[in-house]
Amino acid sequence: MMATNGEKACGVKDESSVSSNGAFGSNSPSAAVNGAAKEASPASKLQNGGAEAAKRFTFTSEPTIEDIRRLQAEFTDERDWNQFHQPRNLLLAMVGEVGEVSELFQWRGEVAEGLPDWTESEREQLGQELSDVLIYLVELAEKCHVDLPQAVLRKMALNRLKYPASKVHGSAKKYTEYKD
Repeated sequence: MMATNGEKACGVKDESSVSSNGAFGSNSPSAAVNGAAKEASPASKLQNGGAEAAKRFTFTSEPTIEDIRRLQAEFTDERDWNQFHQPRNLLLAMVGEVGEVSELFQWRGEVAEGLPDWTESEREQLGQELSDVLIYLVELAEKCHVDLPQAVLRKMALNRLKYPASKVHGSAKKYTEYKD
């Protein structure tokens, strides 16, 4: 589990803007459990012959990845921990946190989307562990000077080329298994 000092979440000064689960703007009607928006935006709703398909889960708009990077940098600077936060150490810490996420799923078999059979406490624990993974990932990207949002866009563009929808629709094969 990632170290914290029990103070206000991630150095955020205004507690009213952060819920107990770390969601920014939790007083707004669009914030819900673990920062999830209650309803998908109209643009993200799937349409099928005019009938609305199942609503997709969406994240809240805040904090941004840059906000998370800045908050973690402040947290680390306040504790003089940069001396320990080198890329290798951050990677190993992140892998440890991924292990903690894995423990939450261990021995459960397949788990349905939305975790309908999980207790609120189990969901909260998952949110905390996933947050640890994300925080370490963002800090690792910062230390390696990788602009993560831009890297994601480039990678998604490459994936579209490797996995054209017309060839791979409904298939889980690796791109090397597809024939032209």
